[in-house]
Amino acid sequence: MTTVTGTLTDGFAVDLATSSGHQWAADEPTEVGGTDTGPNPYELLLGALAACTSITLSMYAQRKGWDLQGVEISYEHDRVHVKDCEDCQDHQRGFIDRIVSQVTITGDLDEQQRERLAEVAAGCPVHKTLEKGVHLVDNVTFN
Repeated sequence: MTTVTGTLTDGFAVDLATSSGHQWAADEPTEVGGTDTGPNPYELLLGALAACTSITLSMYAQRKGWDLQGVEISYEHDRVHVKDCEDCQDHQRGFIDRIVSQVTITGDLDEQQRERLAEVAAGCPVHKTLEKGVHLVDNVTFN
């Protein structure tokens, strides 16, 4: 099981830590009242997706012995009105969150390898989790 803890420190700044000992920070930009001491929550989400996609591509190529020389990924998050989204058939009305990717893969790869890596890029575990949705179980206590 993966565990991340967050502790609000000052304003909107949050110290984050994993049970394995990694530490980092999150915050909001100054224009919304934060102190910009770390990425905002959506930037962290996109970072998790970029890391997972990169790692998954690298693992797959290594396992196959393919000449993957580099991966560069850009993810953008925005909210769009459903009627403005051509590929949003599952939603009836209102706004949806949309993540758009740009994955650039470098290496001496044939067409079949390129096609397979394009499929793999859209199939990392974090991508699948976001695509399927998440069942959240919320527990709140007061001291």
